[in-house]
Amino acid sequence: MIFNSSKSYKLPVRYHAYFWLSYFMLNTLRWGSYFNDYVYSLKTTLLGFPIHMALCYLNILILMPYLVYRKKYFLYIVTVLSAIFVMVVLKFNLTYLLITHDVWPEGPETINKLTLNYTIDMMMGELYVMTFVTAIKITLDLLQEQRRVTDLEKSQLETELLFLKSQISPHFFFNTLNNIYSLSVEKSNKTPKIVLKLSELMRYMLYETKEKKQTLENEIMCIQNYLDLERIRNGERLEVNMYISGDIHDKEISPVLLLTFVENAFKHGVNKNTGNVVIDISFKVKGDFLYFVISNPMPEFTVHKDNFNKSSGIGIENVKKRLELAYNKSDYKLSFKNKKNIFVVKLAIKVT
Repeated sequence: MIFNSSKSYKLPVRYHAYFWLSYFMLNTLRWGSYFNDYVYSLKTTLLGFPIHMALCYLNILILMPYLVYRKKYFLYIVTVLSAIFVMVVLKFNLTYLLITHDVWPEGPETINKLTLNYTIDMMMGELYVMTFVTAIKITLDLLQEQRRVTDLEKSQLETELLFLKSQISPHFFFNTLNNIYSLSVEKSNKTPKIVLKLSELMRYMLYETKEKKQTLENEIMCIQNYLDLERIRNGERLEVNMYISGDIHDKEISPVLLLTFVENAFKHGVNKNTGNVVIDISFKVKGDFLYFVISNPMPEFTVHKDNFNKSSGIGIENVKKRLELAYNKSDYKLSFKNKKNIFVVKLAIKVT
């Protein structure tokens, strides 16, 4: 149920006071001008306002939560009309006893007893006030519910982003540890250097990627460390060309977002190919956008783009989801292309 008394928007008491004071003054001036008697208007308003307030708070604090929100509509209507009728009778008698015997000077006739016309007219007036106040209450409840839903969605998005980001490090470290294991079995002298580079990457991923955004400089440095690690592991068969242009200072991007593409390029373009391999990486900052391009050869035994995409694991799908959650659609554009067995990833992304 949208409207719930336990979650309703509660205004400070002073705002209630401001509302009723403003309404009281307006009503007094209105009827004072109508009767050309402000003293009489003040007296009747002082008598009538406690009745208005009692009906309004009875409705929004008791009748709506316990009847409307529980779908007891018929009982609600009967109770509201009964309460209004009782208040009209009370108002008639108090006016007659305390103010004037002419209790309906604005009416079509002078009366000194309760009549049907007077009762209907007064009930409509009370219903008008109740409807006005109830409309304010419902509006505030809607605003509160909208805020609650927005906060919940934001919390869910942040939780999902944290989960997606947490998937990256285990995935990355798992692949790298496999590489270290292979080298250790071969008793390669490259192992210590790789372990050192891996520790630098671990330090960055564990301690410097907790915020929603990271500087582009740090992200490029992280990628450079990863490339150094791969150069040590693959030796002369690997050629990596990295180009940086434009002003990369004071730019921010989601942490380890680009590293996923780099890791994917090595996973499929280097690890699944024999012989010499060339990886091209370009960072171009122009205005508020970074234009990132990375290309790698397709795996020797997977020359079809569709098959390649299906075998990309959680990496590419993870980064797609992170882009959807962390950026507006107008803030990025991601594309993939397979040209002459070279797989190319292009990402244009806002970095301010």
